[in-house]
Amino acid sequence: MAELMDGKALAKEVKRALKQEVAQLIEQGVTPGLAVVLVGEDPASAVYVRSKTRTCKRLGLAHFDHVLPAETGQAQLMALVDELNADTRVHGILVQLPLPNTIDEATVLERIDPRKDVDGFHPENLGRLMIGEPRFVPCTPAGVMRLLDAGNVDYVGKHAVVVGRSRIVGKPVAQLLLARHCTVTMAHSRTRDLDEVVRSADIVVAAVGRAELVKGDWIKPGAAVVDVGINRVGEKLVGDVAFEAAAERAALITPVPGGVGPMTIAMLMENTVSAAKLTLG
Repeated sequence: MAELMDGKALAKEVKRALKQEVAQLIEQGVTPGLAVVLVGEDPASAVYVRSKTRTCKRLGLAHFDHVLPAETGQAQLMALVDELNADTRVHGILVQLPLPNTIDEATVLERIDPRKDVDGFHPENLGRLMIGEPRFVPCTPAGVMRLLDAGNVDYVGKHAVVVGRSRIVGKPVAQLLLARHCTVTMAHSRTRDLDEVVRSADIVVAAVGRAELVKGDWIKPGAAVVDVGINRVGEKLVGDVAFEAAAERAALITPVPGGVGPMTIAMLMENTVSAAKLTLG
Protein backbone atom coordinates (compact mmCIF):
# COMPACT_ATOMS: atom_id res chain seq x y z
CA MET A 1 0.00 0.00 0.00
CA ALA A 2 1.36 3.41 -0.99
CA GLU A 3 2.55 6.00 1.48
CA LEU A 4 0.45 9.17 1.33
CA MET A 5 2.09 12.45 0.37
CA ASP A 6 0.19 14.66 2.81
CA GLY A 7 -0.24 18.11 1.30
CA LYS A 8 -1.99 19.51 4.36
CA ALA A 9 0.87 18.64 6.70
CA LEU A 10 3.55 19.86 4.30
CA ALA A 11 1.69 23.11 3.63
CA LYS A 12 1.62 23.77 7.38
CA GLU A 13 5.40 23.36 7.52
CA VAL A 14 5.89 25.74 4.59
CA LYS A 15 3.57 28.36 6.11
CA ARG A 16 5.24 28.07 9.51
CA ALA A 17 8.58 28.99 7.92
CA LEU A 18 6.98 31.75 5.84
CA LYS A 19 5.44 33.35 8.91
CA GLN A 20 8.93 33.81 10.34
CA GLU A 21 10.19 35.26 7.06
CA VAL A 22 7.27 37.69 6.93
CA ALA A 23 8.03 38.87 10.48
CA GLN A 24 11.66 39.50 9.50
CA LEU A 25 10.63 41.45 6.40
CA ILE A 26 8.24 43.59 8.44
CA GLU A 27 11.12 44.41 10.79
CA GLN A 28 12.99 45.66 7.70
CA GLY A 29 10.06 47.88 6.79
CA VAL A 30 8.48 45.70 4.10
CA THR A 31 5.09 44.04 4.58
CA PRO A 32 4.51 41.57 1.75
CA GLY A 33 1.24 42.42 0.03
CA LEU A 34 -0.96 40.27 -2.19
CA ALA A 35 -3.73 41.68 -4.39
CA VAL A 36 -6.37 39.20 -5.57
CA VAL A 37 -8.83 40.16 -8.30
CA LEU A 38 -12.06 38.18 -8.71
CA VAL A 39 -14.43 38.94 -11.56
CA GLY A 40 -17.91 37.48 -11.26
CA GLU A 41 -19.44 35.09 -8.76
CA ASP A 42 -18.04 31.66 -9.64
CA PRO A 43 -18.57 29.70 -6.38
CA ALA A 44 -15.34 27.69 -6.58
CA SER A 45 -13.29 30.81 -7.31
CA ALA A 46 -14.93 32.69 -4.44
CA VAL A 47 -14.07 29.88 -2.00
CA TYR A 48 -10.48 29.86 -3.25
CA VAL A 49 -10.14 33.63 -2.85
CA ARG A 50 -11.48 33.50 0.72
CA SER A 51 -8.95 30.79 1.54
CA LYS A 52 -6.13 32.95 0.20
CA THR A 53 -7.32 35.91 2.26
CA ARG A 54 -7.43 33.83 5.46
CA THR A 55 -3.93 32.54 4.80
CA CYS A 56 -2.60 36.06 4.25
CA LYS A 57 -4.03 37.12 7.62
CA ARG A 58 -2.50 34.13 9.42
CA LEU A 59 0.94 34.75 7.96
CA GLY A 60 0.92 38.52 8.44
CA LEU A 61 0.73 39.49 4.76
CA ALA A 62 -1.20 42.54 3.66
CA HIS A 63 -4.07 41.56 1.40
CA PHE A 64 -5.99 43.66 -1.12
CA ASP A 65 -9.13 41.94 -2.41
CA HIS A 66 -10.93 43.33 -5.45
CA VAL A 67 -14.27 41.67 -6.23
CA LEU A 68 -15.72 42.96 -9.49
CA PRO A 69 -19.14 42.26 -11.05
CA ALA A 70 -19.40 39.71 -13.86
CA GLU A 71 -20.24 42.46 -16.36
CA THR A 72 -16.86 44.16 -15.79
CA GLY A 73 -15.29 45.06 -19.13
CA GLN A 74 -11.78 44.43 -20.41
CA ALA A 75 -10.75 48.09 -20.17
CA GLN A 76 -11.95 48.38 -16.56
CA LEU A 77 -10.04 45.26 -15.52
CA MET A 78 -6.88 46.40 -17.32
CA ALA A 79 -7.09 49.76 -15.57
CA LEU A 80 -7.23 48.00 -12.19
CA VAL A 81 -4.20 45.87 -13.09
CA ASP A 82 -2.32 49.07 -14.01
CA GLU A 83 -3.21 50.56 -10.61
CA LEU A 84 -1.95 47.45 -8.80
CA ASN A 85 1.25 47.43 -10.87
CA ALA A 86 1.95 50.97 -9.66
CA ASP A 87 0.97 50.38 -6.00
CA THR A 88 4.16 49.92 -3.94
CA ARG A 89 2.18 48.18 -1.18
CA VAL A 90 1.34 45.36 -3.60
CA HIS A 91 4.13 42.85 -4.25
CA GLY A 92 2.01 40.12 -5.80
CA ILE A 93 -0.97 40.29 -8.16
CA LEU A 94 -3.27 37.36 -8.81
CA VAL A 95 -6.17 37.59 -11.24
CA GLN A 96 -8.41 34.63 -10.43
CA LEU A 97 -9.16 32.40 -13.39
CA PRO A 98 -11.37 31.66 -15.21
CA LEU A 99 -12.46 35.11 -16.31
CA PRO A 100 -15.82 35.80 -18.01
CA ASN A 101 -15.90 34.99 -21.73
CA THR A 102 -16.06 38.69 -22.58
CA ILE A 103 -12.51 39.22 -21.25
CA ASP A 104 -9.36 37.95 -22.94
CA GLU A 105 -7.37 36.14 -20.26
CA ALA A 106 -4.04 36.21 -22.10
CA THR A 107 -4.16 39.99 -22.55
CA VAL A 108 -4.90 40.51 -18.85
CA LEU A 109 -2.16 38.15 -17.66
CA GLU A 110 0.39 39.83 -19.95
CA ARG A 111 -0.53 43.23 -18.45
CA ILE A 112 0.60 42.17 -14.95
CA ASP A 113 4.10 43.35 -14.03
CA PRO A 114 6.25 40.18 -14.33
CA ARG A 115 7.90 41.07 -11.00
CA LYS A 116 4.46 40.92 -9.37
CA ASP A 117 3.19 37.89 -11.29
CA VAL A 118 3.11 35.51 -8.31
CA ASP A 119 0.95 33.02 -10.25
CA GLY A 120 3.86 32.60 -12.65
CA PHE A 121 1.69 32.79 -15.77
CA HIS A 122 3.21 35.85 -17.48
CA PRO A 123 5.04 34.89 -20.71
CA GLU A 124 8.26 36.34 -19.32
CA ASN A 125 8.10 34.15 -16.23
CA LEU A 126 7.14 31.07 -18.22
CA GLY A 127 10.04 31.81 -20.56
CA ARG A 128 12.45 32.13 -17.64
CA LEU A 129 11.26 28.74 -16.41
CA MET A 130 11.90 27.27 -19.87
CA ILE A 131 15.53 28.44 -19.91
CA GLY A 132 16.18 27.29 -16.35
CA GLU A 133 16.22 30.72 -14.69
CA PRO A 134 12.84 30.86 -12.93
CA ARG A 135 11.65 33.93 -11.08
CA PHE A 136 8.21 32.69 -10.02
CA VAL A 137 7.24 29.07 -10.63
CA PRO A 138 3.48 28.53 -11.15
CA CYS A 139 2.04 27.56 -7.78
CA THR A 140 0.58 24.13 -8.49
CA PRO A 141 3.69 22.79 -10.27
CA ALA A 142 5.83 24.18 -7.44
CA GLY A 143 3.62 22.34 -4.97
CA VAL A 144 3.91 19.11 -6.97
CA MET A 145 7.70 19.28 -6.81
CA ARG A 146 7.72 20.11 -3.10
CA LEU A 147 5.58 17.03 -2.41
CA LEU A 148 7.91 14.81 -4.43
CA ASP A 149 10.92 16.31 -2.66
CA ALA A 150 9.36 15.62 0.73
CA GLY A 151 8.86 12.01 -0.39
CA ASN A 152 12.61 11.78 -1.16
CA VAL A 153 11.89 10.83 -4.74
CA ASP A 154 14.96 9.99 -6.83
CA TYR A 155 14.64 11.93 -10.09
CA VAL A 156 17.91 11.32 -11.92
CA GLY A 157 17.37 9.26 -15.04
CA LYS A 158 13.83 8.28 -14.03
CA HIS A 159 10.94 8.31 -16.49
CA ALA A 160 8.30 10.89 -15.59
CA VAL A 161 4.97 10.97 -17.42
CA VAL A 162 2.92 14.15 -17.19
CA VAL A 163 -0.70 13.59 -18.24
CA GLY A 164 -2.03 17.03 -19.18
CA ARG A 165 -0.52 19.82 -21.26
CA SER A 166 -1.92 23.05 -19.81
CA ARG A 167 0.36 26.05 -19.36
CA ILE A 168 -0.88 26.23 -15.76
CA VAL A 169 0.27 22.76 -14.69
CA GLY A 170 1.36 20.27 -17.36
CA LYS A 171 3.95 22.25 -19.30
CA PRO A 172 5.58 23.92 -16.26
CA VAL A 173 5.81 20.70 -14.24
CA ALA A 174 7.44 18.98 -17.22
CA GLN A 175 10.13 21.68 -17.24
CA LEU A 176 10.68 21.28 -13.50
CA LEU A 177 11.07 17.51 -13.85
CA LEU A 178 13.50 17.98 -16.74
CA ALA A 179 15.56 20.29 -14.53
CA ARG A 180 15.82 17.43 -12.01
CA HIS A 181 17.27 15.18 -14.73
CA CYS A 182 14.15 13.11 -15.39
CA THR A 183 13.34 11.81 -18.83
CA VAL A 184 9.93 13.38 -19.39
CA THR A 185 7.03 12.28 -21.57
CA MET A 186 4.15 14.71 -21.97
CA ALA A 187 0.87 12.92 -22.56
CA HIS A 188 -2.76 13.97 -22.66
CA SER A 189 -6.29 12.69 -23.19
CA ARG A 190 -5.64 12.08 -26.90
CA THR A 191 -2.35 10.24 -26.46
CA ARG A 192 -2.41 6.91 -28.30
CA ASP A 193 -2.02 3.92 -25.97
CA LEU A 194 -2.03 6.19 -22.94
CA ASP A 195 -2.22 3.20 -20.61
CA GLU A 196 1.07 1.80 -21.93
CA VAL A 197 2.75 5.21 -21.70
CA VAL A 198 1.74 5.57 -18.05
CA ARG A 199 2.78 1.99 -17.23
CA SER A 200 6.38 2.89 -18.10
CA ALA A 201 6.52 5.80 -15.63
CA ASP A 202 8.51 5.95 -12.42
CA ILE A 203 6.79 9.26 -11.67
CA VAL A 204 3.23 10.09 -12.77
CA VAL A 205 1.73 13.57 -12.59
CA ALA A 206 -1.95 13.52 -13.59
CA ALA A 207 -3.37 16.93 -14.46
CA VAL A 208 -5.87 16.40 -17.26
CA GLY A 209 -9.15 17.17 -15.50
CA ARG A 210 -10.97 13.88 -16.14
CA ALA A 211 -12.25 11.86 -13.23
CA GLU A 212 -10.20 8.70 -12.67
CA LEU A 213 -8.84 8.68 -16.23
CA VAL A 214 -5.66 6.98 -14.99
CA LYS A 215 -6.57 3.47 -13.87
CA GLY A 216 -4.92 1.67 -11.00
CA ASP A 217 -3.44 -1.09 -13.15
CA TRP A 218 -1.68 1.55 -15.27
CA ILE A 219 0.62 2.36 -12.35
CA LYS A 220 4.06 0.81 -12.34
CA PRO A 221 4.77 -0.95 -9.02
CA GLY A 222 6.79 1.40 -6.82
CA ALA A 223 5.96 4.56 -8.79
CA ALA A 224 5.32 8.00 -7.28
CA VAL A 225 1.90 9.37 -8.26
CA VAL A 226 0.84 13.01 -7.92
CA ASP A 227 -2.83 13.61 -8.69
CA VAL A 228 -3.54 17.26 -9.52
CA GLY A 229 -7.11 16.65 -10.66
CA ILE A 230 -10.15 17.49 -8.61
CA ASN A 231 -13.48 16.40 -10.08
CA ARG A 232 -16.93 16.20 -8.56
CA VAL A 233 -18.70 12.88 -9.11
CA GLY A 234 -22.08 13.05 -7.41
CA GLU A 235 -21.38 14.18 -3.85
CA LYS A 236 -17.78 12.96 -3.95
CA LEU A 237 -14.53 14.66 -4.99
CA VAL A 238 -12.16 12.43 -6.96
CA GLY A 239 -8.90 12.98 -8.76
CA ASP A 240 -7.67 12.10 -12.23
CA VAL A 241 -6.30 8.80 -10.83
CA ALA A 242 -8.39 5.86 -9.58
CA PHE A 243 -6.97 6.25 -6.08
CA GLU A 244 -7.76 2.98 -4.31
CA ALA A 245 -6.44 0.73 -7.05
CA ALA A 246 -3.43 2.96 -7.75
CA ALA A 247 -2.50 3.06 -4.07
CA GLU A 248 -2.17 -0.74 -4.12
CA ARG A 249 0.69 -0.46 -6.63
CA ALA A 250 2.37 2.91 -6.05
CA ALA A 251 5.06 3.64 -3.46
CA LEU A 252 3.89 7.22 -2.98
CA ILE A 253 0.58 8.86 -3.86
CA THR A 254 -1.30 12.08 -3.14
CA PRO A 255 -4.88 11.98 -1.85
CA VAL A 256 -7.73 14.03 -3.33
CA PRO A 257 -8.54 16.25 -1.59
CA GLY A 258 -5.66 17.04 0.77
CA GLY A 259 -2.75 16.53 -1.59
CA VAL A 260 -1.78 19.17 -4.12
CA GLY A 261 -4.53 21.69 -3.25
CA PRO A 262 -3.12 22.91 0.10
CA MET A 263 0.33 23.19 -1.45
CA THR A 264 -0.91 25.49 -4.22
CA ILE A 265 -1.91 28.18 -1.73
CA ALA A 266 1.29 27.69 0.28
CA MET A 267 3.37 28.20 -2.87
CA LEU A 268 1.38 31.33 -3.73
CA MET A 269 2.31 32.76 -0.33
CA GLU A 270 5.95 31.76 -0.87
CA ASN A 271 6.00 33.52 -4.25
CA THR A 272 4.49 36.66 -2.69
CA VAL A 273 7.17 36.71 0.00
CA SER A 274 9.82 36.22 -2.69
CA ALA A 275 8.35 39.16 -4.64
CA ALA A 276 8.60 41.33 -1.53
CA LYS A 277 12.24 40.32 -1.13
CA LEU A 278 12.91 41.52 -4.68
CA THR A 279 12.13 45.05 -3.53
CA LEU A 280 15.00 44.78 -1.05
CA GLY A 281 17.41 43.77 -3.80
